[in-house]
Order: sequence, then structure tokens, then C-alpha cells
Amino acid sequence: MHAYRSHTCAELTAADVGQTVRLSGWVNRVRDHGGILFIDLRDHYGMTQVLCDPDSAAFADVEKVRSEWCIRIDGEVKARDPELVNPKLPTGEVEVFVRAIEVLGAAKELPLMVFGDQEYPEETRLKYRYLDLRREAMQANMKLRSDVVASMRRRMWDSGFREYQTPIITASSPEGARDFLVPSRLHPGKFYALPQAPQQFKQLIMVSGYDKYFQIAPCFRDEDPRADRSPTDFYQLDMEMSFVEQQDVFDTIQPVITGIFEEFGGGRKVDQTWEQISYRDAALWYGSDKPDLRNPIKMQVVSDHFRDSGFAIFAKLLEQEGTEVRAIPAPTGGSRKFCDRMNAFAQKEGLPGMGYIFWREKTADAVAQELGIPVKEAQAKLKSGEVAGGMEAAGPLAKNIGPERTEAIRQQLGLGLGDAAFFLGGKPKAFEGVAGRARNVIGDELGLTDQDRFAFAWIVDFPIYEQDEETGKIDFEHNPFSMPQGGMDALEGDPLKVLGYQYDLACNGYELVSGAIRNHRPEIMFKAFELAGYGKDEVEKRFGGMVNAFQYGAPPHGGCAAGIDRIVMLLADEANIREVIMFPMNQRAEDLMMDAPSEPQNEQLRELRLRVLPPES
Repeated sequence: MHAYRSHTCAELTAADVGQTVRLSGWVNRVRDHGGILFIDLRDHYGMTQVLCDPDSAAFADVEKVRSEWCIRIDGEVKARDPELVNPKLPTGEVEVFVRAIEVLGAAKELPLMVFGDQEYPEETRLKYRYLDLRREAMQANMKLRSDVVASMRRRMWDSGFREYQTPIITASSPEGARDFLVPSRLHPGKFYALPQAPQQFKQLIMVSGYDKYFQIAPCFRDEDPRADRSPTDFYQLDMEMSFVEQQDVFDTIQPVITGIFEEFGGGRKVDQTWEQISYRDAALWYGSDKPDLRNPIKMQVVSDHFRDSGFAIFAKLLEQEGTEVRAIPAPTGGSRKFCDRMNAFAQKEGLPGMGYIFWREKTADAVAQELGIPVKEAQAKLKSGEVAGGMEAAGPLAKNIGPERTEAIRQQLGLGLGDAAFFLGGKPKAFEGVAGRARNVIGDELGLTDQDRFAFAWIVDFPIYEQDEETGKIDFEHNPFSMPQGGMDALEGDPLKVLGYQYDLACNGYELVSGAIRNHRPEIMFKAFELAGYGKDEVEKRFGGMVNAFQYGAPPHGGCAAGIDRIVMLLADEANIREVIMFPMNQRAEDLMMDAPSEPQNEQLRELRLRVLPPES
């Protein structure tokens, strides 16, 4: 017999009854039922119930074991009584009577329990990550991640791509985040960098004539952490193609992503048709360039209804250049209670509040005012049906702007009885983010968001440039390496109107994929950087390797990268990306388990000719 096991803890069935077997694993829990000891023995594959009574020679040793001890047992497979069969376990028809036991690894008192669903502080979970990873949910998440990556690889190979590896130690090349720098021992005073992405290398692979590249690529960025972003490193499905246009990239990656979500999405609906929404429309309709399209709410501009109106705040605001008022429709949200709740949400977001109108059945007070009769008489007429009740607009805004304007707003938004609308005004960039978050909250609280669906959309037509309001300086708003739509001709006009062949894929409120058709023409690249104030010498200094290569017959090319961590997070239905990364950092970019970052030894610093300055007080 094998030294440690004849079967895994997921293999034994009724067909094995009567066999002598050997199992190894961890003690999930121990139960004492009137002198008979039951152990749920767990390994990576599953669970088997083993038991021991005082008649067994191993009983005294079995009594000593505790949770999370690693043990090996020899025993006989027995059928469970029919009423004791556990249909939830593949091994639920049998149990193993222990004849011999060996402790392979005893465990100290546990800082966190592996069995059960107890909640522990994240710091504890990360410090003892090897224990946390034994938990059933974490085992499932990590297996899911591994399976997703394997499926991605198969799908890319089936699409005619080959996987090539790019360097991990390279030159510093800022791409929107801070680099992790690595000091060079052989070249004192100089530094390598960990790549933020394989961006330049994969473009050079296209120049080298390889046509279709992909890689499961590690990327390193010194970023501030968020729930959906690791502060140090992450993995992406990186791909690039030659002789392609934007739609070719979409048509290539869509079946890969769709297939992954269909395979691992647990039966949730996966959109087959992916909208293409311009960046400006996404900002207008959803307040975000990564909209959650499971929520049907679309915001609209309603400035004309408030211009020269009785609501002075919006009326005066609209006299300023570049301002507008937008409405967030809220079907079924027409109650004072809900409107007050959303107003409180806006105040938590740092705004004075959020204007609202809701439509309700006409009250006796309103009928009395319209007909010039006492309220009691109006109540009687409503009750008898002599006067039709109808609908009225309510809320502070409705009183200020009057019935004609509120009715025009209602018709524009397609709302009716029992619905509401919320309003924000100012320069769009100042309030779009809050409006987008309010839209999400409204969709969730009113049950409008379809929770059982993966909804995808390509966000396209990103502006390449933006203007600083204070200095008037033109700079890059988005990827400086994307090809301008219209090429060189587009760069001769107003820079703020130049759009790039850049695109993101949004899913359920997250950015899953980002990419572009690349600017492979050196003269167009130099002109694009010149408009943002970067001279030819600076471009050649920063991106010399790529610029030089483009002068030797670069093909038109483009591609994208899909965030593996985020994809698995969505598939696992987790809200925090650290739940799907095996050994993540904490919120302060610290590895509590390995004690990183750590102070270097003096010998290391001397060898690298470095000196560490004390932190600023």
C-alpha cells in the first residue's frame, strides 16, 4: 500500500465497502457521540467520515487529535445506515472504521477556525493565509481561478494564438501608475523596473512579425489599493494582433470572454450581444466609463426645464458656461421615504443634497386648490368619483418649477404614477461620479438591477486629450499610444475633439478589458506627443526602443488585456479581489505573513551603493 493513501477523501463509494484503505488529510472536526469518535477527514478533493470506538487499538491515539492536525489512517470501509447517508457528500454512503492512525503533523491552538463560516478580521486572515486557504470557500475560489486560467489558455490557442513570455526586469516606462524600481548591482546608481504591463514588448513582438501573441502576464504597479484592485501585482490575459482594426479585436476576444463566463458563471445569463457605447454617452447616461448595464436606468439632460425657472439654484447655475442639469429616473421610487433616503446618500457623498420630484395620486388638498372648494368637499368628490383623482408631482422642486415643467420632465423621462426622478447640476465632471453611484444605489434598492446576469458593453471613442481648467494646458486624458481616429489629419485640428481607437470592456460595473489600436506611425506619434507638450527628444528618451522599432516596417496592430483577478472575482461572486488571490497584500500593501516590505541589510545596501533616508516626521 502507498505510504500515505490508497484513495483521496473524495473517492470512496458503496462499491468500496469491505476494503481496507489508507487515507491522509486534515481533521476538519471531531465529534464525540457517546464514546464513539467521529472525524471528518478532509483533503484537497473532499471529505470522508471516519470513526473509532473503544474496541479499536487506535482509540487512545484518536482521542488525542484536534482540529487541523494532519493525520494518516488505515481502516475498513463500511456502509452507513440508510438513515445516516449524507447526500451532500460524494462519500456520504460510507464511513471508514479506524484500525491504525499516524499523526503526520500536529497543530497548535488555531488563530482562526477552518471549519465553519466564522468571520475573522482581514489582518488575521492574511497573516495566517495558509490556514485561511484551507477553508472551503477559499479552496473553491482558488480552484476556480486555476480552471479559468487553463480555459483561457485553451481558448487562445484554439483561436490561433501562441503564448510568448516577455521580460520581468525591464526599463522604467511610466504608463499611468508608479513603477516598482529595482536597483542594479552591476550598474550602481541605475535602476530596472518591474513592468506595469507587457505593453511595449508585445508591440515589439508584432514588429518582429509574430502576428498573434498572448500571455498570462504578471503586471506590477505601485498603486493605492481598492476593493477591485491589488496594490502591487496582478495578472492579465494579454493579447496583440497584427493587421487588424478595432472590430477584429472585439470579434476575437468576445468568444473567449463569453465562453469563460458561460463555463464558470454558475448558470447566470451571459449577454451574447455587446453594445458599443461612446465614452461621452457612457458618462452622460451612466455617470461611469464602466457602467453596470444590468441596471436599466439611463440618465438624461434636463437643463431646459430648469432654465429661467423658479428653482433659483439650478437657474443661476445654468447661466454659467459648461453647466447642465441631469436627471436620474427612479421607476417605482415615488415615495417621500425613499427620496429622503437618496437625499441622505448625496449628503454622505459630500453634496448639499439631491433634488427630487415624485409622482403620486392627487391629494384632496390639490383638488381643493384647483377647484377653489374646501378640502372636505374635495375629499367627498374624490371618494364618489365625481372628480377624477389623477396624478400630481410632489417634492420641493415640483413646487418651485410648477406643473407645466414637471409634466414636461415626466414625459421626457417616461415616468408615471409611483415613480420619481433625482437631479444633479453643475459642470458634468464635478458630479458625474456621484450621479453614477446614485444610479447604482437606486437600481439596487428598487430591485431594478438584474442580479442573475453578466452584462457586457464596449466603451469606445475615448478622447485622447484633456485641458487643465486652471492652466489651459493640453495633456493626455487617456492612452497616449492609441491611434487617433483620422490619423495625422485629426491632429491638425482642435486637440480636445480628437478621439482614439481605444476601448474598454465593462461588465456589471467593472472594467474587465482595456486595449487599443496602436499608433504605429512614428510621425503621428511625435505629433500626438507634441500637442501634449512633449518634444521629440523626450519621446525618444522615454520610449526609444519602441519608436526606433517603428522605423523598420511596423505593421498596423492592436490588442487588449483582460484582468484575470477581476474576472474570477465576478465569477466567484466576491466583492473583494483579495478573496480570489492566493497570497494578497493588505490595504497598506504589506504582506503580513512574509513580513514584506522589510528593511534591507547593511551589506545589501553597500553592495548596491544605496543609502536609506529616515522617513519624514
